[in-house]
Amino acid sequence: MGRLPLDDVKVCYHDDADRCSCRKPAPGMILEAAKEHDVDLARSFMVGDRWKDIEAGERAGTVTILVENEYPEKRPGNAAARVKSLREAAEWIIAREKVGT
Repeated sequence: MGRLPLDDVKVCYHDDADRCSCRKPAPGMILEAAKEHDVDLARSFMVGDRWKDIEAGERAGTVTILVENEYPEKRPGNAAARVKSLREAAEWIIAREKVGT
């Protein structure tokens, strides 16, 4: 299996009650990373397994992909794709990039 290069790791140590700009569903960490690494968010993908991930990705302007789960919580409705694994998410992204959409 191939390796994925990693440039950065961002973590929010706050609690939901802190209402910070970095805790998902706020897009703060995504926006900060995009600025630091010169990332075009409109051409980027947010892959997550919770509604907060998908909403943060939408707020940041990315294409969102939900990795399906059985969490007893709110379900995101707007993900561009719904997949069963990270591998399937990667395959979806690669296929999308090949057709140029």
